Amino acid sequence: MTPVFTKSPREPRSAEAEAAGLRWLRAASPAVVEVISVDPAANTLSTALVRGVTPTPQAARTAGRELARIHIAGAPAFGAPPPGWEGPNYIGTQVQECTPTDHWGEFYAAQRVLPFARRAQAAGNLDAEGLAAVEQAAEAVADEDWDAVPARIHGDLWAGNLLFGEDGPALIDPAAHGGHPETDLAMLALFGVPFPEDIWAGYQEISALDPGFRDRFPLHQLHPLAVHAFTHGPGYARPLVEAARATSRLLAGS
Repeated sequence: MTPVFTKSPREPRSAEAEAAGLRWLRAASPAVVEVISVDPAANTLSTALVRGVTPTPQAARTAGRELARIHIAGAPAFGAPPPGWEGPNYIGTQVQECTPTDHWGEFYAAQRVLPFARRAQAAGNLDAEGLAAVEQAAEAVADEDWDAVPARIHGDLWAGNLLFGEDGPALIDPAAHGGHPETDLAMLALFGVPFPEDIWAGYQEISALDPGFRDRFPLHQLHPLAVHAFTHGPGYARPLVEAARATSRLLAGS
């Protein structure tokens, strides 16, 4: 019998939302944890248990390869939720919009960065000057002509959601949607994933990365930093503003 891990989140329908995301991602890679059952009435989700082991460069490279396979599987549009899921979409405990959009920059600015930056400012965690810097960066992102195809992304891929288990790497707890593949890479880099260069190398065994992908990490980190500035307090305001100013400089020179 498969060992099982069961969670009971508090947010309405969040167990169903997570299950939908996991199933969509797992359709592209067995490295995504398997959904065993979901109980909508109790709002509980059971998945295969991952027994943790010490990360290795080889496992990190495998994680990169599997992440690339997930991204390549694609999505109908930027912001598209998992197929068939019409309920709320979450990042952590926070609802976020998932309205399918043709233009990545417009989607990212309007549905990911600005809502959380403005909530952070309203909560007193980000001052008016900081919000103005984020809004300037978001406008530049929305105005840019991005050469991007919708990827099937995890959407909340901080280091804690990439587990290293006995059977290899395992992705858990997604905020899955159609997005830009560099977004997942940038979040891994932001929160200190083990052996990042091995992950990038494994990824490129399956799908090429633009040579300047690391330069765009601050741009793709605007969303998680804005979320954290709202949910975790003003300590995240400074890195959010620094990422916003780096984004504005980057796009001014593009």
